[in-house]
Amino acid sequence: MTKLSVNINKIATLRNARGGNTPNLLKVASDIESYGAQGITIHPRPDERHIRYQDARDLANLVTTEFNIEGNPNDKFIKLVLETKPTQVTLVPDAEDAITSNAGWDTVANKDFLKDIIDMFKSNGIRTSIFVDPETKMIEGAAALGTDRIELYTESYAKSFSENKDKAIKPYVASAKIANDLGIGINAGHDLSLDNIKFFKDQIPHLLEVSIGHALICESIYFGIENVVKMYLNKLK
Repeated sequence: MTKLSVNINKIATLRNARGGNTPNLLKVASDIESYGAQGITIHPRPDERHIRYQDARDLANLVTTEFNIEGNPNDKFIKLVLETKPTQVTLVPDAEDAITSNAGWDTVANKDFLKDIIDMFKSNGIRTSIFVDPETKMIEGAAALGTDRIELYTESYAKSFSENKDKAIKPYVASAKIANDLGIGINAGHDLSLDNIKFFKDQIPHLLEVSIGHALICESIYFGIENVVKMYLNKLK
């Protein structure tokens, strides 16, 4: 079975919008694990606009499944990862002012930079994954770095899924074959949802893990809101 790691950035965004500690990020993480998720993902950014660096420290002592920290490996991020020692670190080349991740690594142009960081994390017992576009050259470049896994950036698949799912999945199937041949584990994430996840999973051989946040939280609000409205009405009878 492909593992589900739930990205809880949106929970932190909701908490930060009002100050205080509602919703309680740590309790939500524990609850998500109790519901069956096999991992918790966070993506702290330098401005801490959603996940705070202290959240990562607190979660490191709480998460009992796989703990995955994503981010651009600047000095502050590297220090945090080495301090918290998550199960996995996913390297993402997002700019500091990016709303969300929007591209994979150029694993060829950044070879020396990435290799040093990957070696450092792996020597500390942390599994490494690199966020990449579904391109042969980038996957071959990732393999040359010694990374344990790649995370396929799935935005283009999600955008094209409703128009032509067979065409949308094609580069990902080809990329997965290359990764499997090279002995790299395959993760995936970005804009995967209840609508498109099954087809993606069924088509990608040996898909180890998906990281899903935005869609999962939005779907949870939608599919859960009827229950909450009824609970309020029952209290007001």
